[in-house]
Amino acid sequence: MREINNKTALITGGTKGIGYGIAEAMLKAGMKVAITGRNQEGVDAAVNKLKSTGDIIGIVADVRDSAAMKAANDKILEQWGQLDVVIANAGVGHFGSVTELSDEQWKDTLDINLTGVFNTVRATVPSLKETKGYIFTIASLAGANFFAKGSAYNASKFGLVGFTQAMMLDLRHEGINVSTIMPGSVATYFNGNTPDASDDWKIQIEDLGQMVVDVLRLDPRTLPSKIEVRPSQPPKK
Repeated sequence: MREINNKTALITGGTKGIGYGIAEAMLKAGMKVAITGRNQEGVDAAVNKLKSTGDIIGIVADVRDSAAMKAANDKILEQWGQLDVVIANAGVGHFGSVTELSDEQWKDTLDINLTGVFNTVRATVPSLKETKGYIFTIASLAGANFFAKGSAYNASKFGLVGFTQAMMLDLRHEGINVSTIMPGSVATYFNGNTPDASDDWKIQIEDLGQMVVDVLRLDPRTLPSKIEVRPSQPPKK
C-alpha cells in the first residue's frame, strides 16, 4: 500500500465543491495541501475553514494562465520542497443549444475545462517526475454521455477524458500515475446550485474525497485509469 502521510498536493478550484471535499479528505489523511482559486476572498475563506484540519496554503491562480500555474507549482516547492499529487479540478459549465451559446461561453468552457488542465499539467509534470507522483483529472459522466444543451460542456469533458487517457499512457513511462474521475450528480455549488437536504441522494463531496485518498493508497503497481461514479439511487421525484 502506498504511504501518503506528509505527501503534498495541489488542487485547482479547491475553494468549494469537489475540490474542497478532496482537500479536506487529504488533510485528514495527513497530507499537505495547496488549493487554488481565482479570487483572494474565496481562497482565504476556504483556507480559514480548513486550516484546523491540517497543513494547507491557498494560492490565487487562474488555470487559464500558464504562468500563474507555473508560479503555483513554484510556491509549493518553496513551501514544502516537493509536489506529489495534482488534482486538476477547476471547471465551469455553460449550457444551451449550439444556437444559444455565446462565443464567450464556448471559449470559457474549453479554456477552463480543457486548456486549464493542460496548463496545470505542463506546469507540474517536472516536479511530479521527481517524486514519481500522481495526477487526477476531474471529468464527468458528461465525458461519455451527451445530452441536449450540453454541446460546450460535453465537448470539454469528452476532450478531457481523451486527453487524460492519452496522458496516462505517456506519463507512466516517467513513473507518474494518471487517473480521471467521472462523477455523475454531485451535491455541490456547480453552475450556481446551492446544495440542500433534497440533494441527499446525490454523491457527496466527501465521498469523492475519500475515493481519491483510497486510490492514492493503492499499491503503485495498480492503476485505475478511469473511474465512473454514480449515485447508488435514482433521482428523487
